[in-house]
Amino acid sequence: MIQTLGIANYRSIHDLRVRLGSLNVVTGPNGSGKSNFYRALRLLANCAQGRVTQALAREGGLKSTLWAGPEVQTRAQKAGTERAQGTVRQTPLRLKLGFAGDTFGYAVSLGIPVPAATVFNLDPEIKRESIFAGAHYRAASALVDRQGPVLKVRDGRSWRVIEKHLPGYDSLFARLVDPDQSPEAWQLRDEIRCWRFYDHFRSDSDAPARQAQLGTRTPVLDADGRDLAAALQTILELGDPGEMHDAVEDAFPGSQVSVAVDESNRFEVRLQQPGLLRPLHASELSDGTLRYLLWIAALLTPRPPPLMVLNEPETSLHPDLLPALGRLIIRASSRSQIWVISHAQRLVNVLERDEACSSIHLEKVSGATTVLGQGPLERPNWHWAD
Repeated sequence: MIQTLGIANYRSIHDLRVRLGSLNVVTGPNGSGKSNFYRALRLLANCAQGRVTQALAREGGLKSTLWAGPEVQTRAQKAGTERAQGTVRQTPLRLKLGFAGDTFGYAVSLGIPVPAATVFNLDPEIKRESIFAGAHYRAASALVDRQGPVLKVRDGRSWRVIEKHLPGYDSLFARLVDPDQSPEAWQLRDEIRCWRFYDHFRSDSDAPARQAQLGTRTPVLDADGRDLAAALQTILELGDPGEMHDAVEDAFPGSQVSVAVDESNRFEVRLQQPGLLRPLHASELSDGTLRYLLWIAALLTPRPPPLMVLNEPETSLHPDLLPALGRLIIRASSRSQIWVISHAQRLVNVLERDEACSSIHLEKVSGATTVLGQGPLERPNWHWAD
């Protein structure tokens, strides 16, 4: 489980450090930086999957995502007064992302590349990476260290150089593919690659989840929900069908979900509601009902991941469904670490009533995203490698 998260110089996030639990809810007013928090998490995952360059390109490149404020905030800026004046930036900015988990931590620093004989001059360059043990980075606790093109791993009391010419666009996870070279990197890479992000489920009339789909065992719901019927059937066969039925009953009392399979092995969701003579097809369900069933399939997965991030799960849901969704999320947090980014106060209230919930309320002060009420003593200890 991730214990601490650090983000620096990403869009409105100048320097953010938060402690985390098994269930975490991130909330705040519009424009406070919730979307930037979510995007930063996705970038962190993309580093381990070798897709950080492409992910930043979709956001307009590294230059457009870097913190645009002053290098150091004045006292007036920290107080949010109009007298604040920016200082001159002394060093080039680097986008920094990192976390510390139960066993290992990881931190990465991305910057503008040195001009070279290439037309890919806008690609970000990985300047520094490290894998470490403990609650935050320390030179003594570093297990893997990458500085520029040089990659080395700890070998007892000394360091062993693995690569002297690692390209700036490649993460250390792309190079350390042999578990004998660095079992820590191997374990951490596999863990990060198992993280799941659910950001947008389609529920329009042409949404794939409304159509009959060829069915195969689906322990993990696709990010767009296209294999909903197969995922629900997999829960019925390999997961906890009683838990699934309870989740449906909690939201739609007296209703039952089933999966119909035709002669060509195409699966389709059916919902039987009280008072109706026939079950409703997926194409007949309201947007909110379909989305709630998608959340059931995602959260009750028979293959729970180490981390699941839900971005605005309240979208298209009627407010009366939010308490049931909150209870569903709380149940899932007993199997996976859950992060919820939401501005729906009714959902937030349900989640915060759980004793395991860690609440992160964001606000924006002088253009910078900060944690409401987090003073110097509440900020977790955190250090970057550079």
